[in-house]
This record gives sequence, structure tokens and C-alpha cells, in this order.
Amino acid sequence: METYQEVFSSLLFSPIVGFVGSALLLLLLKFVIRKPELYQAPVPGRAPPWWIRGLLVLTCDGQKGMGLIMLILIGILPGVFAVNLAQTPEGFRALDTNARKTMAMLDLAGNGKEMDNRAAIEELSAFLKTTGKFTENIFPALATMDRDIVNRLNGKKGFTHVPIEQRSALRSDLYLVSESLNKLNKLGKLDPEQKAVLTEFRSNLKPATDYIPVWVKIAVAFSLGFGTMIGWKRIVVTVGEKIGKSHLTYAQGACAELVAMSTISAADQMGLPVSTTHVLSSGVAGTTAANRSGLQAATLRNILLAWVLTLPACVLLGAATFAAALFVIFNVLD
Repeated sequence: METYQEVFSSLLFSPIVGFVGSALLLLLLKFVIRKPELYQAPVPGRAPPWWIRGLLVLTCDGQKGMGLIMLILIGILPGVFAVNLAQTPEGFRALDTNARKTMAMLDLAGNGKEMDNRAAIEELSAFLKTTGKFTENIFPALATMDRDIVNRLNGKKGFTHVPIEQRSALRSDLYLVSESLNKLNKLGKLDPEQKAVLTEFRSNLKPATDYIPVWVKIAVAFSLGFGTMIGWKRIVVTVGEKIGKSHLTYAQGACAELVAMSTISAADQMGLPVSTTHVLSSGVAGTTAANRSGLQAATLRNILLAWVLTLPACVLLGAATFAAALFVIFNVLD
């Protein structure tokens, strides 16, 4: 239940943050920067100021696209994308060294208790759930997974030397240990010495799994750019003209983009799910309210209905697709 509450709470409150934050930022901007052209509707045929265009580029969000592509690549080609094959030799050596030092500390913290890999994975998987609690088996489980990492890295000079068939399992070990250490730190279960050693180890773990190849970033950037060039009119008309009763100004757009970027970045750091579209649309509505431009109730009602219906529709479609796949597997292909 706590997991669902966390998801729904973040999805509910993030648009409120976008609305209030954008409204306050616009009011602050009006007080600090007194340039009338920033608060007027764009002149048709005239290009926006260079800094506005630069701001749009800097605040453009491609996280979902990059995340989905990486998820697909890791699922289809785990031998190539499960771990960062481009990690530097220095980073790999630091990971190996700190893994060994951490293993000794975790063995001591767990009083030398031994667990098999399967039990350790189950223990840490349960611990990482929102409702997961710290137990006396967490340190032994971490020591077991850390020992598995050390064994897989032993004698290797880089991830390219790890056998292809082992890379997927290695990624799972690295992820479980990294996220478990992060949660232990948040729960305050580490003494200062443990925290220092384990924090350094986690800083070595993240580059091994939390990476995105340059070509994926470029592909997503081009996709967003070309997609906007082709379908820009629907987006611009809805967001720029139909949320408020007057055309969106440069200042309104800048404030909404900055608050959306900040909200999404903060949510990413805290591991909370938010919708870019929800936050940005709410931000535009907030700036419109602060600008006293008037809001179009029909557009807001349609946006709200889309927000409310999206989640249950996706749940039903996902369940139906999964059920259909199971039916085919067990009744047609069997």
C-alpha cells in the first residue's frame, strides 16, 4: 500500500508544485527584470530572443526517451549494454579495490554469517521495496552479493574481460548492492566509518550501470528535434494558446520550462515518478494565473481528464496484454 501511496502522491503533488512554482517565479521575474517585451505576446514572424531559444534547449527533457532505449538495449543485448564497457581502467580498478575492502567490512558487520546467493538476492529485493525493513540479514546479504562481484571481477582488467554470459548477472549484483547501500544510508543504519567506506564504494558502482552511450543521447535529441519540427503545431497551439485566454509570453514559457526542469530533476534524485507533461502544463497554467491572463476551462478540463484516465487505461491495457501473452504461451505454443 505504501508503494502505491508514494506513486500517487508524487503524481498528484508534482503538478501542484509546477503550478505554484511557475507562478511565483513569474512574479519574481517581473519584479527583477523590467523588460516589457518579455511579458508581451510574440510578434508573428519575429524570432524569439537568443537566450529564450537557448533556455528551451537546456531545459528540454529527454530522460524518458533515453531510459526506454537503454531498457530495450539491456533487455535485448545484455552482453553489450548490461554494464558500461567503456568505463576507464582507473574506474574499474577502483571498483575492484573498493569491492574487496567493502566485502571485509560487511563480513564484520554481519558477524561472519553466510548466505547463499539466492537467499541474499531475495533478502535485498524485499529490503528495496518501499515497505522493506532493515533486518539482521541485510549485512550478510550485502556481503554475499559483494563477494559475488569480487569473484566476477577477479583477475579482469575491465568489463570487456568479463564473459558475456555473466554480464547480466553482474549488473543485477551491482544494482542490488548500490541501491541497498543507498537505502541503508537514508535509514541511518551506518556508523561514520561504514558510511565513508560504503559511500565511496557506491560512487564506484554507479558509473558501471548508470550510463548512457553518446549515440543514444544524440538519437534521442534528433528524435525530439525532428518530432517537434513535424508535430510542433499541435503542441504549440495547445500549450501556448489554449491553456490561457491570451498567447503565452516569453517570460511565461521560460518560467514554466525552468520549474518543470527543476521539479523533474528533484524527483529523479529522490526516485519519485512524475510526468513531464503534467508538470509543464501545470506550470503554464500557473504563469497564466499569475499573469492574470485568464484560463480556458475547457482545455484544463480535457487535460485533467487525460491525467485521470491515463493511469487506469495503461493498467488495464498492460494487464490485458500480459494475460493475452500468457494465454498464447500456455495454450497455443505449449
